[in-house]
Amino acid sequence: MRWSLFGLAGLMSLFAAAPMANAAEDYAVLIISRERLEVPTNCEIGLYVNDQLAGRLFQEQATSFNFPEGQISLRLKLLPGQAPGCLPGMLAPKAQEITLKAGDVRKLRIAQGADGMYLKSAKLGY
Repeated sequence: MRWSLFGLAGLMSLFAAAPMANAAEDYAVLIISRERLEVPTNCEIGLYVNDQLAGRLFQEQATSFNFPEGQISLRLKLLPGQAPGCLPGMLAPKAQEITLKAGDVRKLRIAQGADGMYLKSAKLGY
């Protein structure tokens, strides 16, 4: 009887010590798409969020992220892969800063310009 009481008390203390999820914080959804053939390479493109590799995109792929509201830095870079000629450049590509608000659903697509790859706003297409 005594051990079951101590076991129950110990189990209840574990629930009290566990961090609770904060449901009051809303998120924004960011969709990054490489569905169009605007970037003339079959190499894998790395998506860096705040200078950390967060995703890899091949042709005809898309990925999505949930972010808390605020400003984030996005950077695109070719990743070394199995296909010939897929070597990243020596210089770090320019980062794009975007600001997200809670509840936003934004879609960006990868495009190619004179200065390299960049993210461009796209329609959601729902």
